Amino acid sequence: MSHRFEWNPPLILGWFRWKKAKTAPHLRRKLRELERHLNYRFRRPELLITALKHRSYLDGVGEDRHLSNERLEFLGDAVLDMVVSDYFYRLRPFDEEGALTNIKSVIVSGSVLTEQARKLQLGRYLLLSHNEANNGGRNRGSILEDTFEALVGALYLDGGVEPSRRFIHRFLLRDAEHILKARSWKNYKSMLLEYAQSQGKEPPVYTVLEEIGPDHDKMYLVEVRFGNGEVLGSGSGRSKKQAEQRAAEEGVKKVTTPEGG
Repeated sequence: MSHRFEWNPPLILGWFRWKKAKTAPHLRRKLRELERHLNYRFRRPELLITALKHRSYLDGVGEDRHLSNERLEFLGDAVLDMVVSDYFYRLRPFDEEGALTNIKSVIVSGSVLTEQARKLQLGRYLLLSHNEANNGGRNRGSILEDTFEALVGALYLDGGVEPSRRFIHRFLLRDAEHILKARSWKNYKSMLLEYAQSQGKEPPVYTVLEEIGPDHDKMYLVEVRFGNGEVLGSGSGRSKKQAEQRAAEEGVKKVTTPEGG
């Protein structure tokens, strides 16, 4: 009994997509699985691959560092800010700028993006060096946060604003009310900036004093000053954003106490 070949364009075109992207069979299976989870099929699958590439992976495969997901992370961060700002601008027509800024800062904070990346199980799909994977890289907050942003950037480059907007709504904004209830809305950087403006002072300046540790587990020490050189506070964190917030928190406490303000 002969078996007739049945033409299945989506299946065959899908195979050619990943073949062209030069992916190993086991990686193709994982990436197709992630696409199904995202409910999005990449026209340029190499963008998805790049979004998942941590810098540690590149040495083992002999690729240049600029081929990691860091450039996509930069782009995704900007797209994320735009989509989240647009969402709350429309959702809360009577909120003032300061309130909207505080809300956005909570939603796009590193801890929230890390939590959402874990819900997405992005750690399963990361491309890491063996050493990084063995040292807990698949669950490391900074890596997951960066990968979430890189994925937003990849979706934007592949399909434009709408695919990235749908992803952000589905995997971040639909949990927004729960996230806001569970976290403080305080954005200390915004509070410190508002204080400076109210006092006619120049905007605060944040300076990285020290970076401690290897790339995959770095700690930042940041200092904040007014333009006249007055030191307001310092803070440390696993990312520059986190360290700046902690430095700003110290600065807010200083200027709002009777002796400081």
